[in-house]
Amino acid sequence: MSRAGQNNESSVFVFMVVGLTNSTEPQIFLFLVFLYIYLITIAGNLLILTLISTDQRLQTPMYFFLANLSIIDMIFSSITVPNLLVVLVTAQRSVSYLGCITQLWFFQFFVVAECYLLAVMAYDRFVAICFPLNYTLLMCRSLQVRLVVACWTCGLVNSLIQTVSISQQDFCGPNVVDHFFCDVTPLFKLSCSDTRIGETVFLLVVALAGMGPLIFIIGTYTRIISAITKISPGRGQYKTFSTCASHFTVVALYYGSGIFSYIWPSSTYAMDKDIKVVAVLYTVMTPMLNPIIYSLRNREVKEAMRKAECGGKK
Repeated sequence: MSRAGQNNESSVFVFMVVGLTNSTEPQIFLFLVFLYIYLITIAGNLLILTLISTDQRLQTPMYFFLANLSIIDMIFSSITVPNLLVVLVTAQRSVSYLGCITQLWFFQFFVVAECYLLAVMAYDRFVAICFPLNYTLLMCRSLQVRLVVACWTCGLVNSLIQTVSISQQDFCGPNVVDHFFCDVTPLFKLSCSDTRIGETVFLLVVALAGMGPLIFIIGTYTRIISAITKISPGRGQYKTFSTCASHFTVVALYYGSGIFSYIWPSSTYAMDKDIKVVAVLYTVMTPMLNPIIYSLRNREVKEAMRKAECGGKK
């Protein structure tokens, strides 16, 4: 259960992931629930990607960003849910050191990439509402691509920082990860090294990569709400508010659960049932709900679906 470390110290090379509960019995009901959610997540996001890529009316900046959100959500969900399904239906809870670090790398990549992408989508709505006449010029294709590349780059930088930080830790035992996937906080809890530098780096990155985009989103929506109130009451104001409300709902779900998981007593890294339930919200539920909340309820998407359905019947 150990391997030689760089300093000839014993280090864990296999972790045991607890899952949602401490029960070692197969939990078929939860397995079926999460399998259904995962299949809906993949199907819903694939549908959005298909519609955006095939319908000319959806070739706009907003749907370009939505397509990237769907890609992130599918990968993000696939990082944790399949392993959770295995834990729920079998007694296989072990994961290699390399496998755990790999899962951590991908998770930290996409969790931060989505943070920045949600901020970019808020900026897109800000430009569309506050500068409608110049929207097409301001949100040109080259800018869209640069913004998306920046989001993915921020995710990459975050994953590299967090992975290197965890890799510098020595794990002497115990090796039980009290969570349903490998993440920074439960791994710090298992470290037998001095974690003060790693914890400081982690909190700084959370502040920059997590709270930074959130503050930007709040500031952007303050300007958006101010602009909406100046629109004459009627269908135009309702449509504008509806579009923004969808995005803000996604932000509230994602950031609300994420902040609770990472900020909640970080000094002890208490991974109790409440923390795990909240983690399920942003790792499992939010990727499933995003297509429904932000896309499938839009008039343009509904029309694209009807067009595709009619085309399929011919």
